[in-house]
Amino acid sequence: MKRTIVAAVTGLCAAGFIIGNLSTAAAEWPNDRPIHLIVAFGAGGGTDIAARIVADPLSKLLNQSIVVENKPGGGGTIGTEYVARADKDGYTASMISTGHTVGAAMLKAASRYDAVKDFAPVAVVANSTFVVVANKNFAANDIKGLIALAKASPGKLNFASVGVGSTQHIAGELLVQKAGIDVKHIPYRGSPALVAALLANQVDYAVETFQAVQGQVLAGKLKLLAVGSATRSPNAPDVPTVAESGVPGYNVSGWYGWVYPAGVPQAIIDKTNAALKKVLAEPDIREKLSKIGAVASMSTPAEFHAILADDVAKWIAVRDKAGLTAK
Repeated sequence: MKRTIVAAVTGLCAAGFIIGNLSTAAAEWPNDRPIHLIVAFGAGGGTDIAARIVADPLSKLLNQSIVVENKPGGGGTIGTEYVARADKDGYTASMISTGHTVGAAMLKAASRYDAVKDFAPVAVVANSTFVVVANKNFAANDIKGLIALAKASPGKLNFASVGVGSTQHIAGELLVQKAGIDVKHIPYRGSPALVAALLANQVDYAVETFQAVQGQVLAGKLKLLAVGSATRSPNAPDVPTVAESGVPGYNVSGWYGWVYPAGVPQAIIDKTNAALKKVLAEPDIREKLSKIGAVASMSTPAEFHAILADDVAKWIAVRDKAGLTAK
């Protein structure tokens, strides 16, 4: 009995020591080494650029260097799993995007981690705009017209994406389901190929990021039918949403957000969130984000958690209804 009591007391003391050390480390964070901000995609993409825009001013506020490190591969799952398994000390973080939740539904490799439970959300730092864009000769000029054409000739129209299982693909499938239409999906290898196909009138329309098509739209070579977000975008204030164009409930918003591995002390999450809020209030940072088609945004950790959970559930439901399988 005495041995049991001694062991129990020793265990409690050890646990108290560990918790005490974590609390002390969190209070002093960051103080001894750089923070590694992992981007699970290659350099030059939207997530990478957003990470670098935020990292530099944040490092100055925290008085510690932040190293943006690209770990591409597996559709983003390699870098994401690396972060999920990283030490919970606040020195490994990740900038993730909407693709994080789409991957949970569409990539088998994403089953190696839980896209919600294995991460500690800090904040959504920016939102990007998805648009429904058509070739300039497309017979419809809005979503109502697109739906009318599709219902008049089931299976005749087609939409493009940047690949099977991509955010653009599943966003297009969501539109098909919400509008109750029958159209064909044509996958391409990346945005440049998709845009080229639209310009050549090889496909009718696509759901794509505004950044990828903005230049061609402004030049009058492609036309916007609607924006995918629940509300109109500051990047295209005169363009109606899909929802207000006759497809209620359609909402596809791109976002970029900062996460840590699950289990990072709350003090570190709160400190990072407060610092990010100051960074995103700076006009030059907001301007830099605007240039990549993003709008500076700021959420609480709880709000970001809800976005992750809701998005994963939404994309799984779309996948199953479309009869798609994770690859």
